[in-house]
Amino acid sequence: VKLASAKRGKVMQDGSALVTALYRYPVKGLTAQRLDRVALTAGEAIPFDRAWAIENGPGRFDPEAPKHLPKVAFLMLMRDERLATLSAEFDEETTTLTLRRDGKQVARGNLSTRIGCQMIEQFIAAYMKDSLRGPPKIVSAPGHSFSDVATKCLHIVNLASVRDLERAAGRAIDPMRFRPNVVFDSDTPWVELNWVGKTLGIGTAQLEVIDRTQRCAATNVDPATATRDMAIPAILERTRGHSDFGIYARITEPGDIAVADEVVANVEAE
Repeated sequence: VKLASAKRGKVMQDGSALVTALYRYPVKGLTAQRLDRVALTAGEAIPFDRAWAIENGPGRFDPEAPKHLPKVAFLMLMRDERLATLSAEFDEETTTLTLRRDGKQVARGNLSTRIGCQMIEQFIAAYMKDSLRGPPKIVSAPGHSFSDVATKCLHIVNLASVRDLERAAGRAIDPMRFRPNVVFDSDTPWVELNWVGKTLGIGTAQLEVIDRTQRCAATNVDPATATRDMAIPAILERTRGHSDFGIYARITEPGDIAVADEVVANVEAE
């Protein structure tokens, strides 16, 4: 009998792999928005995932001709860990972003309007002044996603691998350090690293795993405290011989995915 749900820390006993959480990050570098269910479109990211980014001073992003740029062009956790002290709330209906610190609202603006973006930019200019190379600017373009990779895809993390990494590190590790879109649990750590080139079925959608995720210093930042308190890429190199954690998957067949959906590898598209 397959489990209907899975909780972090509970190892699956029947070989199944089940989705435990779904996330999107409306603004690159800011906190996640948790989802219960999401409709996926072939060749696209999760709707509103990394739909906006904050340029760190004068930038090269052209909304009339959007293209993938390296993450160093934007504010990001790898270098700008103070971002993690902010809680970001996003309203999809109004495209309004609300920033809070210690539970108190510090900025709010409609990201679809210039005045709304300016409200956020003014706060970021003061709050992140020690990290800035010039005035921050919120940028976007229709259909563009500011992912760390050029291909529109989802980032998938296995909780069994998180638990195994915790044993190697000798301490608890928040899965949100890895900024996943899809978190699943299974009874087999690291199995996902063998899925590159395979097809996954999740809910009614199908995805092709295109690459492992090579981890950077952003994972060293505790998302709850904004402190740089670990050396996860180094731990991975020492214990696994590489710095890969998680996988990228491209949507090949549209459909809905939801928490508690099973993750099935090697599904053949009809």
